[in-house]
Amino acid sequence: MIAEHESSAAQLVRPEWLKARAPGGANYHELRTLVDSLGLHTVCQSAHCPNIGECWEQRTATFMIAGNVCTRRCGFCAVQKGAPLALDLSEAERVAEAAAQLNLGYAVVTSVNRDDRKDGGAELFARTISSIRKRLPQCKVEVLIPDLQGSAEALRIILDARPDVLNHNIETVERLYREVRPGSRYERSLELLQRASEAGACSKSGIMVGLGEEPSEVEQTLRDLRRSGVRLVTIGQYLRPSADHLPIHRYYSPEEFDRLGATARALGFQHVESGPLVRSSYHARRAVESTEAAN
Repeated sequence: MIAEHESSAAQLVRPEWLKARAPGGANYHELRTLVDSLGLHTVCQSAHCPNIGECWEQRTATFMIAGNVCTRRCGFCAVQKGAPLALDLSEAERVAEAAAQLNLGYAVVTSVNRDDRKDGGAELFARTISSIRKRLPQCKVEVLIPDLQGSAEALRIILDARPDVLNHNIETVERLYREVRPGSRYERSLELLQRASEAGACSKSGIMVGLGEEPSEVEQTLRDLRRSGVRLVTIGQYLRPSADHLPIHRYYSPEEFDRLGATARALGFQHVESGPLVRSSYHARRAVESTEAAN
């Protein structure tokens, strides 16, 4: 069990290579003011992303729709959990307004889980994609979606809005799902990704390491993702948001991430981001551009 290692995990010293740029700078403050003024949420803030200083200074952020309260209680995630807020469909226009003010060429939109809704928030995703495209016709849109409780109809609503990238994170290896992602199922996530791939979407997924998985399990997860048609993959270090979250079993070195990246590329992924601070939206635009260039 993961919890059995908590005392030893607490003694781990965060290595030098996991130090990220501190938030600050003119662009960071401008983006924060914009997000606040429009009443928006970002996963960068809500999930305590270590790259917020770097990304926001480059005027890039991952917008989080459907409120700021998640209906699931994943042990790794810092996003607030509890009873969901009323769905605000006007979020779509406000995200589009933020994208327009930032003059984005690439926008990333994610959401909390909305298990209280039959469509899991799919309609709001579709509206947001359409709203961004109306304001910025040339802007590419990546969506990082929940598993929609396995609903093919909900997934179709999002796919019909034609996102440029359909991202759904597998997060961890199959053996650890019950502890890491209660309420989620490994096979259900793979099925969603396969449906998206078969529908012609550019599918993407991500995995965290450091939760107690074995190297062979990571490779098997990568194989499962490729068999599901996933083209783009991210591999990053799990970082514990607080003492109330799952413990870190170990820190992977940059060299280990290089080897994981090489393994993923050998399996046929078109683009791989693998590193200690990599997150699912990290260098998202670069991934798509490199894939397009290769094709």
